Amino acid sequence: MTAKEIYLEGVMRLKENNIENAEFDAAQLFEHHFGFEITSVKAEGSFDDNGFTELIERRAGGYPLQYLLGEWEFYGIPVKVGEGVLIPRQDTEALVEAVIKKNRTPSPVVIDLCSGSGCIALALESEVSPREVYAVEKSQMAGEYLKKNKALNNSKLNIVMGDCLDEKIIASLPKADIITCNPPYLTADDMSHLQKEVTYEPETALFGGEDGLDFYRDITRAYKRHLNHNGMLAYEVGFKQAGEVMEILIQAGLEDVRAYEDICGIKRVVMGFYTEKTHVKLY
Repeated sequence: MTAKEIYLEGVMRLKENNIENAEFDAAQLFEHHFGFEITSVKAEGSFDDNGFTELIERRAGGYPLQYLLGEWEFYGIPVKVGEGVLIPRQDTEALVEAVIKKNRTPSPVVIDLCSGSGCIALALESEVSPREVYAVEKSQMAGEYLKKNKALNNSKLNIVMGDCLDEKIIASLPKADIITCNPPYLTADDMSHLQKEVTYEPETALFGGEDGLDFYRDITRAYKRHLNHNGMLAYEVGFKQAGEVMEILIQAGLEDVRAYEDICGIKRVVMGFYTEKTHVKLY
């Protein structure tokens, strides 16, 4: 078989298994496996499969493309990924965009909770000229990718391994101007209807309690006093969760609570600020 025939057979196999964007996935796997793009192939001679079909079969079975590639791009930044860490998604770029636009503090101190691969922390490090950035992660498996991504991007992230709700972890962190979090927010019902690809991702990074809001309640309660004046607390939220998460922030005393849409028009980000008014309410 020629290289193009091997590629087209891979595309067909993915389509047979109802994999969306079969051409794109096969092309990405081809380039990853062979080291050059299928569009650059000119020779029509015999070509050795060299294990490419095995990759196609794994993808056809629902194994995530990002895990097979081992690296994915987020906000223009390369991010190492694999089993044990949540895959960066374009939805989350809306959180980064909103934080950049609404940040009120020059050279802010940034804390990213439930940091996973570190994609949010790394993107903000490159975009808001922070004084310091802290990435807090509980999972040891995800923490290994966080460390790899710090090195890959020549980052100065301060990695903090531990539960972001642990009082000792909270006490070890400075007060911040920006606190971001993409917490687990899937409901019990969501977890029972996961797409095949998502079942390979860590449940601890997905499940947010019966109604999906446990982490929003707990993190808001724990960190609302951990913000400097005009500091923001910004969350990624799930489909149709924006209203409930906004209410959590309002009840916590935060000001200027707003929701912001992603590129699909879904309210994907909820943000509130700690101001002098907040201080009076809380104290």
